[in-house]
Amino acid sequence: MSVAKAIMALVDGANVNVDFRVILSGNMTDYNVEWLNDSLTEPTPSAIETKRNEIYAAEKLDEVRKERNKKLAETDWTQSRDVTLSDDAKWKTYRQSLRDITKTYKTLDTVKWPTEPTS
Repeated sequence: MSVAKAIMALVDGANVNVDFRVILSGNMTDYNVEWLNDSLTEPTPSAIETKRNEIYAAEKLDEVRKERNKKLAETDWTQSRDVTLSDDAKWKTYRQSLRDITKTYKTLDTVKWPTEPTS
């Protein structure tokens, strides 16, 4: 997860390589921040890590939403007025379960997708 992205979210107007530089260590998990603009208030390491975690969680949730939206789009045909389905209630339940999926699951790694009804 990008340290630079977290800093730019925390410090209004900060730009990487203009106002600060992130220097990664050999193991790519430790880093130092070199500030190039003394007029900006530097966030604490704790604030940077908190923001990195927030951004990471939001990105993971976006992945779930994208997959959910794809599944909804694939079943849009079931909601057309000129389509008659004998199991219409099952499709409505399935689609509602898809819409509600982000209330329970936050990453694609953990999500348990509802079973699509057979038509």
